[in-house]
Amino acid sequence: MRILLAEDDQIIADGLCRSLRQTGYAIDCTYNGIDADTALMTNAYDLVILDLGLPRLSGLDVLRRLRGRKSQVPVLILTALDGINDRVKGLDLGADDYMAKPFELPELEARVRALTRRSAGAAPVIECGALTFDRSDRSAQLNGAMLDLSARELGLLEILLSRAGRLVSKDQLVDHLCGWGEEVSHNAIEVYVHRLRKKLESGGVRIATVRGLGYCLEKPAEERKS
Repeated sequence: MRILLAEDDQIIADGLCRSLRQTGYAIDCTYNGIDADTALMTNAYDLVILDLGLPRLSGLDVLRRLRGRKSQVPVLILTALDGINDRVKGLDLGADDYMAKPFELPELEARVRALTRRSAGAAPVIECGALTFDRSDRSAQLNGAMLDLSARELGLLEILLSRAGRLVSKDQLVDHLCGWGEEVSHNAIEVYVHRLRKKLESGGVRIATVRGLGYCLEKPAEERKS
């Protein structure tokens, strides 16, 4: 999942980026409305976390332009402007959720999970044979036992599971796993896949490599027949 954070307070922005990356999200961060609007015109995101008090172009104007382009990407407004008129205006312009500053990080993370699930039209739990991934708390189990996965491995598993039985290219993995400023090579992707593969193979779950093209999380035989 890839998120755009538009927040002019660098302390808040750095803290949010660090926290969300630790749970496996790829984060791009902008500090003014013009850069946020440009990013939204040139990249695909699963969620936007948008401050209203952005310099150069207000958050409301960023939202207005986004919805004017018919984009349906979910938007979570995060702002110190907590008056009823501010909330109504943001929601009427097409925001999906609204949080006031100061906020509690666990609540924000829960709202992020809810919005990304809703936008994907996905069930909270993805299953593939004995393997499950719970989007609500971003945890994975294999044969009922919790898997100890890094943030990168969780993100990788979510992408492969959501496309089980289909090829996922290295470029697609980089796009979904990495935000701006994160230099992740194809060789690094190979390392992440290797580590994840070792943790899954004991439970009979196989990640196939299609040389030169990418990877595929194979479905169990009984699922492939159905």
